[in-house]
Amino acid sequence: MTTTLLSTRDRELVALGAALASNCVPCIEFHVPAARKAGLGDAEIAEALAVADAIRRVPADAVLAAARARLEGVAPVPGDTACCTPSASSAKSCC
Repeated sequence: MTTTLLSTRDRELVALGAALASNCVPCIEFHVPAARKAGLGDAEIAEALAVADAIRRVPADAVLAAARARLEGVAPVPGDTACCTPSASSAKSCC
């Protein structure tokens, strides 16, 4: 897929966010140097990683809270597990 709407810098910022969100160490190892080559400074790369990390923590924190609630015997809210149960007929995404 070739795009001309985003600059190389922009594409590397997106790639860094995706790499962090997917917990892909080889991707991070590739895209940090690629981002530098594209002209991004270490402060910009660090900020992009911080933003991506903050965003990925929202669903991670929700999963942890749900796990703790189940451990404590708190009943699930109706419909909150529809996408994760084997008999789910819903096409709803968990995230």
